[in-house]
Amino acid sequence: MGLLDRLARWLGMKKKEANVLVVGLDNSGKTTILNYLKPEECKSHDIVPTVGFSVEKFANSSLQFTAFDMSGQGRYRNLWEHYYRECHGIIFVVDSSDKLRMVVAKDELDQLLSHQDIKNRRIPILFFANKMDLRDSVSSVKCSSLMGLELIRDKAWHICASNAMTGEGLHEGVEWLTDQIKDLVDKKN
Repeated sequence: MGLLDRLARWLGMKKKEANVLVVGLDNSGKTTILNYLKPEECKSHDIVPTVGFSVEKFANSSLQFTAFDMSGQGRYRNLWEHYYRECHGIIFVVDSSDKLRMVVAKDELDQLLSHQDIKNRRIPILFFANKMDLRDSVSSVKCSSLMGLELIRDKAWHICASNAMTGEGLHEGVEWLTDQIKDLVDKKN
C-alpha cells in the first residue's frame, strides 16, 4: 500500500474494501437486495434473474463492498466455490415464504460450510430471511431453525428479517456484517 493510500485512509478519505459473496437459491431476492444497497444513481429499474454472476459495489460509512452476486439457479451453483477463497464475508439470502425449498437452501448452506476454503476460516455469514412481507413467510427465528443455524458454532452469523423491496432489515444486517469484517480487513492490510 502506497504512502498516499495510507494517508488518505488515516484522514478518513478512503474506505477499506471488502469482498462479499451473495448467495442463495434463485428468486430469493439477492439482486434486489444489492440493488437497494447501491447508490441511487446506480440502481436498476428492472431486476432480471442473474445468469452466472454479476459484480456490484455499495458502501456504508466504514467499508466499500464489492459484492459477487451469484446466480442461485441449480446449474450455476457450482460457480459459488470459485469465489470462497477471496471473500471476507458471505450474505446468504433465504426466501422466507418458500418453505418447500428451504430444505434445498439448507443443503446448499451445508455444502458451503463444509467446503475446504470456508470450513477452516472464521468468515462471518449474514442471513437475510427475505420476503418477510409475504403472507406465507416464516419468522427469522423459524427460518433460523429450519436452516439449522444454531449448529454453526465456528463462525459469526446473524439473521435479519428483510424486505428487499422496501429495504427493511437490510441496513441492520449490513452494519452487523461491517462490524464483523472490519477486523478481518484490518489484519489483511
